[in-house]
Amino acid sequence: MFSPKYFQMKDHDEVIRFMEEHSFVTIVTMKKGDPIATHVPVQLQKEGEDYFITGHLAYSNPQWRTFELNKRVLVIYQGPHAYISSSWYSHENVPTWNYQAVHIYGQVMIMGEQELKADLAKQLEKYEKYREHPTLWHTLSPELLEQQLKGIVGFKIKVEDIQATYKLSQNRNDEDYQRVVENLQQEDSMSSQQLAEVMKKIGRNNQ
Repeated sequence: MFSPKYFQMKDHDEVIRFMEEHSFVTIVTMKKGDPIATHVPVQLQKEGEDYFITGHLAYSNPQWRTFELNKRVLVIYQGPHAYISSSWYSHENVPTWNYQAVHIYGQVMIMGEQELKADLAKQLEKYEKYREHPTLWHTLSPELLEQQLKGIVGFKIKVEDIQATYKLSQNRNDEDYQRVVENLQQEDSMSSQQLAEVMKKIGRNNQ
């Protein structure tokens, strides 16, 4: 990923937080010389000093078969993004686009059945535990679970390289930075408003 030095996010804890918060990702692999991708929810797990990304694909999705041929995969995390009008600056310039993105490169493996079951139970717990009537692993019938398990393939990716870009107008002066934040807050787009909150939290000099 192209990432100029002043847009690189080097705060490890911040990047991990970002990955946990934006857990609907794009997984990219190669099939016969062509890139293919799937959009899928994942979990970030820590085992000792290593991080792993876990999830599952539909058995009918041909991408999982590429895991057996080429172990190297790319996982793309993306946060809020928005158009930045140059009319918001105190001087003449061109417009741009602000965004947050994290690219993960790692080695992928297929999960065994017991590991997949544990991962699915943890994922249900993550998203259901605060609901009034949560759907948890132990609340589903064994018959339904066994039937559904036949239709998915679990994967586990060992994180080897993290590239994080937070393009948040860090190359602008304080006055223009504040103008960008204020104007994003006034946009109708939810993504623009979310980006404004990120910029307020991160700050121009916090990398």
